[in-house]
Amino acid sequence: MKTRCPCCGAENSLDALFAHEEARQSLWAVAQIGGPMSTGLVRYLGLFRPEKSALSQARMATLMAELLPMMQAGHIQRDGKTYAAPPAAWAYAFSEVLAARDTGRLKTPLKSHGYLLEVISQWRGQGGTVPVPTTVPMADRPAAAPASKTVGAVAALEEMMVQIHDPST
Repeated sequence: MKTRCPCCGAENSLDALFAHEEARQSLWAVAQIGGPMSTGLVRYLGLFRPEKSALSQARMATLMAELLPMMQAGHIQRDGKTYAAPPAAWAYAFSEVLAARDTGRLKTPLKSHGYLLEVISQWRGQGGTVPVPTTVPMADRPAAAPASKTVGAVAALEEMMVQIHDPST
């Protein structure tokens, strides 16, 4: 089944994504995060894309493997100190990093998560304007055993698409 990226218009086969181990892992990880956090994460990962080529599935899987344990733990380590990193901090940091890119303060492609982690280390729960997921992440939901991993992943992707098109849900 052909799919089209709503951001860049690139076409890819959903079958090919599921057949590619690293692509499947990346899709599953994004689906497990859920809500606006997954949108922020995907946009952030785009900052690692080389100017004249695509971000490889292997590189994307590596980047996500570096971030997901920190996101799930709810804290980060920076300069030998531990900082709280709840979902609101991640959402704030993704938005700040993207804003820095948009204003020219951040050079892309990024090479590491240093700038993101620095923003999180300075986060102090600023205001109530930070977008926080309003749905329960996939990992926290009671497990209804899907017929297969593929069926479960497709269901998660469908839910994510609904959230992307209607972030108020």
